[in-house]
Amino acid sequence: MALDGITLGLIKKELAEYLLGSKIDKIHQPSKNELVFIMRTRNGAYRLYLSCDGQSPRVHMSRYNLENPKVPPMLCMLLRKRLVGAVLTDIKQIKNDRILIFVFDGTTEIGDKTTYYLVCEIMGQRSNIILCDEEYRIIDAVKRIDEEKSSVREILPNLKYELPPLQEKCDILIDDISHIASKILTHSEKMLSKAILDVIEGFSPIVGREIAYRTIYTDKQVGILSEIEKERLENELNVIRNEIILNKSFFMLTQNDGIPYEFSFTNIRQYGTTLNNKKYESISELLDDFYFEKDKINRIKRKASDLFKILNSAVERTTRKINNRRQELEKSVNREQIRIYAELITANQYRLTEKASVYNLENYYDNNIIIEIPANPALSPLQNAQKYFKEYKKAVNAEKLLHNLILDGEQELVYLDTVLDNLSRADSEKEIAEIREELEQGGYVKIKRGSKQKKEKPLPPIEFKSSDGFKILVGRNNIQNDILTLKTAMNYDMWLHVQKFAGSHTVIIADRKEITESAIFEAACIASYHSKAKDSSSVAVDYTLIKNVKKPSGAKPGKVIYNTYNTIYVTPDKSLVEKLMVE
Repeated sequence: MALDGITLGLIKKELAEYLLGSKIDKIHQPSKNELVFIMRTRNGAYRLYLSCDGQSPRVHMSRYNLENPKVPPMLCMLLRKRLVGAVLTDIKQIKNDRILIFVFDGTTEIGDKTTYYLVCEIMGQRSNIILCDEEYRIIDAVKRIDEEKSSVREILPNLKYELPPLQEKCDILIDDISHIASKILTHSEKMLSKAILDVIEGFSPIVGREIAYRTIYTDKQVGILSEIEKERLENELNVIRNEIILNKSFFMLTQNDGIPYEFSFTNIRQYGTTLNNKKYESISELLDDFYFEKDKINRIKRKASDLFKILNSAVERTTRKINNRRQELEKSVNREQIRIYAELITANQYRLTEKASVYNLENYYDNNIIIEIPANPALSPLQNAQKYFKEYKKAVNAEKLLHNLILDGEQELVYLDTVLDNLSRADSEKEIAEIREELEQGGYVKIKRGSKQKKEKPLPPIEFKSSDGFKILVGRNNIQNDILTLKTAMNYDMWLHVQKFAGSHTVIIADRKEITESAIFEAACIASYHSKAKDSSSVAVDYTLIKNVKKPSGAKPGKVIYNTYNTIYVTPDKSLVEKLMVE
């Protein structure tokens, strides 16, 4: 779901209410397409978040503190040089188009007063954030567009900023509703929802469908609307205009599992009861909730893309080796038949002729039934027997070796699965760095030569507190899992882990008290949430005392064994996990 022009206008209204007159205190660039401005006001500081990412472009205030790179990008340094200390004096929107222009009073490099324009174009894959001087000459942009990328409109330093081509559509906030309705009705061959989008500026497809649904409870060609339906269309357009003008609420649709699906400035009724509807008083708060989880996943995937590639390649390579070894193992199944061939030839060599290609001999292992034994005519009977003995010995040795190799491969797959799970849940560059270090120690990633960076202090385990006061710790990666389970925890602390899924080690710190059933239940919910089973229901979680958990000699990081345990079944609950987390 992309932001439409009407929603962007409502965002502008909210931003103006909180930020006009504020001063830029700090500027960060968490990733290539994201900017965060810390705006200082008399009532405190606010984070103004701007993104021109093609998947989720937007502008709003955010409560989340995103991790920033150690070295600020060049664009971030430029923005700091020009805008830190500047005062936000106005926010403009071009009609109902998806463009916001932030106007700042600042100073030039030599200290003269000037005006800066920060243009935010929220247009899907063509989104951009552009800094211009007081004459709208481009200083720089998040995405530079040269003539190779666009022959229509270049975005490069020192060029004059030009607006994208504007659409000749009606403005529902200004134009006469009867006039708008009559223009919609001229599109007789189009579906009503599509005709609404073609005529009115600033509406997204979901709003077009919603107006059609409220008008005719479905969607059909404009040309077959009845007179009553045409009147109802005009009424619904009036209703939607009043909703925009008086807007105080915003709505997000979620699936039954809580995953965000759509959002809008108007109450969406077209989905009936198939989706859940959540009401917000702040559009910024809604957008934070709608995009944060998805953006976090995408951000981690970008930062750890090389590790995901290495791990997936290792999984494919290991799986291929296991399959090849299983095929080789199947060939050794006939080793007993080969041994019998060797023994029968040896016992009967005195009566076997030279240069025979087949030996027909009584098999005294099977009621003396005659069997045909293939032979090499170039070899003597003794040499053929020795050849079969050699093949038998080779098959026996191969079986032992292959069994061990297959077992090692299966354990490696389990380990790689745990690393992939840890990486998918990492939410900071430091966590990714620690996983990278683990893979370097395991030989999966080459250690960069000549890099003498100071080793940073490891991150602590993720900490929670049960509703009855027990501390609960969760490992962030396999090395930390080992430290938590084998060094940090005491013998009578409680250890938890999901059954048959990759997941983090979870420990309840007893602190010389008897651990309660409610603490075990909550810790099990936390363990299931920090595992590959987080989207499942009725997840089996094993729990036992730390003294029962052992690490096999030579096992990979995170691998432990336990025999004495109990099992509890829980459903991962994100809201409970967030409630119990210690900030």
